[in-house]
Amino acid sequence: MRKALTLSGSIRNGSYNQMLQAHMDQRLAAAGFAVTHVDLSDHDMPIFNEDLEPDHIPQTARVLADLIRDHEIIFVATPEYNGGLPPLLVNTFAWLSRIPPSVFRGRIWGIGGVSSGKYGTISALSHLRDSISKVGGLVVPGLLGIGPAEGAFGADGAPLEKSVNGKIDQMIAAFQAIRLN
Repeated sequence: MRKALTLSGSIRNGSYNQMLQAHMDQRLAAAGFAVTHVDLSDHDMPIFNEDLEPDHIPQTARVLADLIRDHEIIFVATPEYNGGLPPLLVNTFAWLSRIPPSVFRGRIWGIGGVSSGKYGTISALSHLRDSISKVGGLVVPGLLGIGPAEGAFGADGAPLEKSVNGKIDQMIAAFQAIRLN
């Protein structure tokens, strides 16, 4: 069985991006993937500083890197802060990028996000796509931006918009079709 890992760049209570992550957990499991749900609050790391490496890379970063390496499919849900990525995700990826072998190469990445604005994290997702691609990750086509967040999900946690569900279907189909090994 192919393995998928999901994470959210938001750790706040009631996060819409955590809702998207949970929905992707369900959809990936229904598509036949073994899913691991990662909560970044369980992987606390100091602010990235090159002076700390290589001898002081946080153990939590090493644990997360090993966990990611054990999965072929990675889905990241991210909010958008001031047109960019949240500091939590930037810091996490900065640390992960310093731990060989690369956690980005040899994996298929899907990205999505939820924001209060009508453009649904499109700027952050473009930045995230560029960042993952530049360090060797393969990001599946399409941007899964959901917005405005208010009213985007039903009581069951599923997105209400037909077009959003269609994008999720396309992403999962890409995960099923693409094999890197």
